[in-house]
Amino acid sequence: MVSARIPAATVGAIDEWATRNETTRSGAIALLVELGLSVKTKSAPSERQRAALADLASKAIDSLTVGTADSDEKASRKRRLIKGPEEFREVRVDRPGKK
Repeated sequence: MVSARIPAATVGAIDEWATRNETTRSGAIALLVELGLSVKTKSAPSERQRAALADLASKAIDSLTVGTADSDEKASRKRRLIKGPEEFREVRVDRPGKK
């Protein structure tokens, strides 16, 4: 036996699911957990995919840049946009850590 704290709204949704699937609350919880565990999680993009995404971002930024800035300023803006704000770089979980 396992006990868990589940919000009332979630218990209501579980009970509705159990009724639709002709099972008990306990059976519904077991089946829903089993279903949840069988779902494959999305993996992180490969290096090739990351490079392709960076290239797409680069092209999109190039198409949107205004012609008033010099090429060094454009390159600097582009780097800042692609890397993201400095204050968020350390907290991003989708990027590998520094080696």
